[in-house]
Amino acid sequence: MKVFPDKLPETLARKLPPVVVVAGEEPLQHMEACDAVRAAARERGIEEREILHVEGNFAWGRLHEAAASLSLFASARLIELRLGGSNLGQEGAKALKAYADGIRERDDVLLLAMGKLDFRQQKSAWFQALDKAGLFVPVWPVDLSRLGFWLRDRASRHGLNLDLDAARLLGERTEGNLLAADQELQKLALLLPQGARVTPREVAGGVEDSARFDVFTLVDACLKGERSRVSRIMAGLAGEGVEPPIVLWALTRELRTLLSLHQHLDQGQSFDHACKAQKPSIFEKRRPAYQQAISRLPVKRLHKLLLFAQRLDLAIKGAAALPVQDGLHDLALTLAGGRGLLAELPASYRIG
Repeated sequence: MKVFPDKLPETLARKLPPVVVVAGEEPLQHMEACDAVRAAARERGIEEREILHVEGNFAWGRLHEAAASLSLFASARLIELRLGGSNLGQEGAKALKAYADGIRERDDVLLLAMGKLDFRQQKSAWFQALDKAGLFVPVWPVDLSRLGFWLRDRASRHGLNLDLDAARLLGERTEGNLLAADQELQKLALLLPQGARVTPREVAGGVEDSARFDVFTLVDACLKGERSRVSRIMAGLAGEGVEPPIVLWALTRELRTLLSLHQHLDQGQSFDHACKAQKPSIFEKRRPAYQQAISRLPVKRLHKLLLFAQRLDLAIKGAAALPVQDGLHDLALTLAGGRGLLAELPASYRIG
């Protein structure tokens, strides 16, 4: 049964299932979901814990041995199987399926902590068997549009009354990094009295810029036309030392996807069908951003951007005289519907 992290504690308070699968790549919510399972186990009198780290040459027979061995001190244990980003492989899939098949014969609780599970993995036999026997907790990053509200609610845990404007500023400074945001809230809770109202002024004065950026954050901002955010992300990527070829690869890939969408639409296909025809298919959640982008960027404009990207590739390789970082910013900002930094340079440098 699927349960989201914010509902997990109350679900565990009603019943502790024999298996809980926590899967995702957002560190704070992942950690707290696992902590909630451990706390629920302790409340049920399960004090003994066995931890199995799945690494390169992990022997999956260890899971069977852990499940089959009897404890000298307790009738039940918490078995933690920590996969991280490791691949199960066929042996791991068989071991988990076998564990699920024998789950009725055991009193132990299995906590399976792992990275993101895609749709195909959720259809596998091992996952279906574990999901049927217990809980599946998918851990997703908090969407930027909801981040301010999430932080405002989070602040109440620390005894703070966070203004929505202050929450948005905190979200901007710690974008994509919930651990950093929570740490800043803890600092503010130490500095301010219980129940204090936190305004943007307190956030601006006391919070470090802990934003975490990647090229996927950048292309999402470009597709949505968030020009000021694009500029901030580009500065962040440059500051973090992300290599220009990686940024160019991400932007060029989106340009080709948008051109392909236009081609399918020009053939009379529906937008949803055009999205499904992409390799890989565009998830439904991301389709509104692509729809915004193709309505903003005609085919002719996209071709010009692609040609500019090719010139940037030559510049990165030292075969063209073009300022690379400014050129990448120009490309990203124009993709978002803005006016790039190279607009005042000679025409040969500009996108056109």
